[in-house]
Amino acid sequence: MFPTPPDALRPAAFFEEIMIPDLSAVFEAYERLQMEADAVFARVREGVPEGVRCREGCADCCHALFDLSLVEAMYINRAFLAAFDHGPRRSEIMARASKVDRDLTKFKRDMYHAEKNGEAPGDIMISAAGLKSPCPLLDENNRCLLYAARPITCRIYGVPTAIAGQAHVCGFSGFEKGKPYPTVYLDKIHARLDEMGRDVKEAVNSRFSALHEVYVPLSMALLTNYDERYLGIGPAKKEG
Repeated sequence: MFPTPPDALRPAAFFEEIMIPDLSAVFEAYERLQMEADAVFARVREGVPEGVRCREGCADCCHALFDLSLVEAMYINRAFLAAFDHGPRRSEIMARASKVDRDLTKFKRDMYHAEKNGEAPGDIMISAAGLKSPCPLLDENNRCLLYAARPITCRIYGVPTAIAGQAHVCGFSGFEKGKPYPTVYLDKIHARLDEMGRDVKEAVNSRFSALHEVYVPLSMALLTNYDERYLGIGPAKKEG
């Protein structure tokens, strides 16, 4: 069972301070999904040990590019603030996050220009899938600095997955092409994450109707201040 985070990582410790409505129920639901993901990974690893080759020191998944749902982004942001509220390590992570975010902006700009120049969308997606960038939470020993709070994608990387009917597996795994294996269907997980995002939007009574549809890379989740302004709590403040 995935351990319950210490009090410093619980929702109230962060959100009460900035006067955001209590989101404990939403984050507890997310933690249950984390535990389910861990359990699924463990079952596949136990059932097909020759296929799952994840080991300490392997950081291939820590270079994959993917976006986080609203609830995941807020959860990792809160865990980061609790673990690294000040000091040189925090500064190092923030500097790496800024660099990764700049690199991702360039990647997206290049893909936009490729589409404008007539490159096929399928080819663009294939190119995007091959892009790699180190996670800002990856330390010098290839270890995650917030392993207990890592996103769902990180928890199931290494076992067969499928999204929108497209299968995927880690290139370092021992799963053989064409053979049937237990598969994690990411569409179902994403649907639950989307629902949790809607729960956040409703709990804070956000004025942003599409708040729950915002997905961001982990680097941006670390750099973002999830305050009343970002979440759209209360009337919009007039500038000037």
